Amino acid sequence: MLPDGTPVYRREQRPGLPPVWVTRFGADATPTELQPDHRHAHDFLVLVYLEEGDGSFVADGVERPLRAGQVHAVPPGQVVSMTGVTEFARSRGWSVAFTPDAVPALASISPLAWNHHPLLAMFAPGEGQGRVAEADRARWSAWFAELAEELADPDRLGARDAITALLTRVLVAAARLAPHPPATPDPLVERVFDQIEATFREPVSAADVARALGYTPGHLTTVVRERTGRPLLEWLTERRMTEVRRMLRETDLPLDVVAARTGLRDATYLVRRFRRRYGITPQRWRRGQRARP
Repeated sequence: MLPDGTPVYRREQRPGLPPVWVTRFGADATPTELQPDHRHAHDFLVLVYLEEGDGSFVADGVERPLRAGQVHAVPPGQVVSMTGVTEFARSRGWSVAFTPDAVPALASISPLAWNHHPLLAMFAPGEGQGRVAEADRARWSAWFAELAEELADPDRLGARDAITALLTRVLVAAARLAPHPPATPDPLVERVFDQIEATFREPVSAADVARALGYTPGHLTTVVRERTGRPLLEWLTERRMTEVRRMLRETDLPLDVVAARTGLRDATYLVRRFRRRYGITPQRWRRGQRARP
């Protein structure tokens, strides 16, 4: 939950699969429960492609129309509200939710560098939407349909590679729709990220990061939230949990060692934080990663 009480939705990590979820919405989709007409945020990235649209939604106070051919990017932590569920029900299209480390090119770098990676250009501050040319819309629909097909049969040979390849293709196409070139990194945000990168393996808090840079925790948290869409503590947590997942995937180190090397108190605390964030224990997540084809 955000400080103002806005609920934050999370997705349960499925063992053996990349953190990618595809949803078909609209008249010819399997009926699903639409989000209630209230404010909410996600702890994952969401890309929405409209085949047909009618209505609008609000992202961080800015109203966005829902029209055919539009692509909307919603970064983690951005507060979203639907202006009307009945209007949204008249839209048809696809959405893909994912965490950046589902993409090999992003999994190999620090999450603190995701903000300015070309593949995530659509998610950069000040971007958020683009429009697909009419001649390309059938191809976009086919990408999402194929992605949904691979996710529905994860035991099929090569499914995991197909999922990550298709998601990468969609992100490349979305980045090409971003109306502006990548923005110059914000100097203060870069200092914050450098400090997190240097200290996240130690048991430091967001307040420690702020004080090391000469700011009060409240002020720096507010500034980072305004400039990146996520508060300081979320970036520190993201960096730690990404490293936890990397160590679980690539090493056989016991959980107490993983906790000690990622700034967490102990194995019990690691398990609690991991399960709260991903809906699965780190032990089960590790087994799922090892069991994948």
